[in-house]
Amino acid sequence: QVQLVESGGGLVQAGGSLRLSCAASGRTFSSYAMGWFRQAPGKEREFVATIRWSGSSTNHADSVKGRFTISRDNAKNMVYLQMNSLRPEDTAVYYCGASRAYGSVSPSAYAYWGQGTQVTVSS
Repeated sequence: QVQLVESGGGLVQAGGSLRLSCAASGRTFSSYAMGWFRQAPGKEREFVATIRWSGSSTNHADSVKGRFTISRDNAKNMVYLQMNSLRPEDTAVYYCGASRAYGSVSPSAYAYWGQGTQVTVSS
């Protein structure tokens, strides 16, 4: 089992940057693919980025490609999302999730979730 805790959210002006962190507990963390998703009010949870258990492969949604970067440090049981050039439409609660299979953009493929961290981008 994996427990996840996100942090690093906050209020930032458009064009600014934030770095989200996801701390994982559990000895099997390094065997899971990890993903970041976001959910805005009244909308479904949407895929942002995912990374293979080894960190050797990543995939980012088109809406964030070139602005956001997912990374992980298995020695520290951490996953990160560096967010640059933030836009008001990036405003959402951001969640990290753990999946046995790399590559899925569907929330249903992720077995474990954190509680989320709010990101608000002002115009």
